[in-house]
Amino acid sequence: MATTTTLSEQEYRELALSEPDRNWELWNGMPRAKPPMSMKHNAVSFLLGHFLQNQLERSVYRVNVNSDRARISSRAYYIPDVIVIPAAYQRVFEHDSRALGVYAKPLPFVAEVWSPSTGDYDITAKLPLYQGRGDLEIWFIHPSERTLTVWRKQPDGTYAEGHYTSGIVPVASLPNVTIDFDALLDG
Repeated sequence: MATTTTLSEQEYRELALSEPDRNWELWNGMPRAKPPMSMKHNAVSFLLGHFLQNQLERSVYRVNVNSDRARISSRAYYIPDVIVIPAAYQRVFEHDSRALGVYAKPLPFVAEVWSPSTGDYDITAKLPLYQGRGDLEIWFIHPSERTLTVWRKQPDGTYAEGHYTSGIVPVASLPNVTIDFDALLDG
């Protein structure tokens, strides 16, 4: 469904629920299907989600890979590659089979993995909006360059930027969680 029609928030939610295989995002009121990703992108995203969930209590945190949405505004919803969601955000809707996974409150962890189909806009377009939402830790992984850039929210509301190319990387926003960056890329 290619469209140049802007949608209301309710219309967008109905579209996303009626066509769940399309992974609809909302960009300035315009529906946009998240494009297919490369095999490496998908492998890194899935493995990161697996590494995270294995270290987190499911009763406290849930991990989602490439389907739930970060609500930026009534005109913008993005599907991050990997997010960690406080379980309390989901409990309210657990028994609603029509609930769309949408989170307006800040998330503790958001990750985007570079892919040829989204590499041009993932960081330039999404990073300032994730920071504006107040997400606590934002990762950008570039598998072919073997780099990780991390933005961590500071007590004063600014973000500190860090860079990694290997080793064990702490996830500062989650208690006692680390990611072996080499295993993530070589897995």
